[in-house]
Amino acid sequence: MSFAYPYILLLLLGVPVYVGLYLWARHDRQRKLSRFGRRESLARLMPLVSPYKPPLKLILQCLAYTMIVIALARPWGGVKSENTVKEGIEVVIAVDASNSMLAPSSTDDGAPDRMRMAKMMLEKLINRLNDDRVGLIEFAGDAYTLIPVTNDYVSAKMFLNSINPDQMPSQGTNIAAAIDMATRSFSDSKDVGKAIILLTDAEELENPDGVVQAVERAAKQNIQIDVIGVGGSEPVQIPEGRGYMIDPSTGAPVRTALNEDLAIRIAQMGKGIYVNAANKGSLNELEKQMDKVAKTALEGSFTAVHDELYALFGWLALVFILLDIFVVDSKFGWLDRITFFKKEEK
Repeated sequence: MSFAYPYILLLLLGVPVYVGLYLWARHDRQRKLSRFGRRESLARLMPLVSPYKPPLKLILQCLAYTMIVIALARPWGGVKSENTVKEGIEVVIAVDASNSMLAPSSTDDGAPDRMRMAKMMLEKLINRLNDDRVGLIEFAGDAYTLIPVTNDYVSAKMFLNSINPDQMPSQGTNIAAAIDMATRSFSDSKDVGKAIILLTDAEELENPDGVVQAVERAAKQNIQIDVIGVGGSEPVQIPEGRGYMIDPSTGAPVRTALNEDLAIRIAQMGKGIYVNAANKGSLNELEKQMDKVAKTALEGSFTAVHDELYALFGWLALVFILLDIFVVDSKFGWLDRITFFKKEEK
């Protein structure tokens, strides 16, 4: 037997301390009583005092305390394996990490930038993918895999902070590359439902036709594509340093806006749904749409689980506490009517 919290067992040192205090108190009581006469004479004056009940109650109290401490230390028995099989789908989330994602999410003062809003949405989204496998991709001018498809949600959340437009090797908004990368990230199983979620401002200015072709390729493999639009429809400037990003060809500040038309078109072609991150119910709508993807039993996993024994010691503690309550310090009256030893007649 082992314990989850073995340091709690140090509380068992209280048992000898309690016994020592009891013995000292008992000795002190006997010493004080001896001032009034001989022990045999005083016993006749206290016929209901039992010499055995107090030690018995002490034993019951010590046992109850010991059982409580052991239960709190969470004892473990053997180790058993549990086979768990979950039903879910495979989801690859592609996050836009282009420079335009540094722009404010709206024209309101103090509005968070699109990148921050995308990360908040991504964290909430991962929290809802309880039984699904999830993969993570970031893209700008090209697409890069951060996490392959896995059920390790902790690692997925850890990589959130690593998504940064300033660290992307090439800039742009290559949505086609993101969709193709996501399509290749899924397992080869045709029975598992698959979905791609794009977190983007959809400002694809270089190759919109390539996006359409990439969506068509994914659709042929029965992959649903959902789009979460980040940003507003009104153009805003992109912060850079202490100022704003400048177009070198014109010298004017670069302005960017959410391309909802393209985002909606991608979702429609991908048999998915388009939602805006600014809407409160966007994740609920997305969750309902993803429920339409056929779920299947994913690979089972064996988990080593300890056999918990704390309940047994908890019940034993309760039994000893109840016994202590019903055992009173005085003698049992009915025992006086029973003669255990007979005097020999001469």
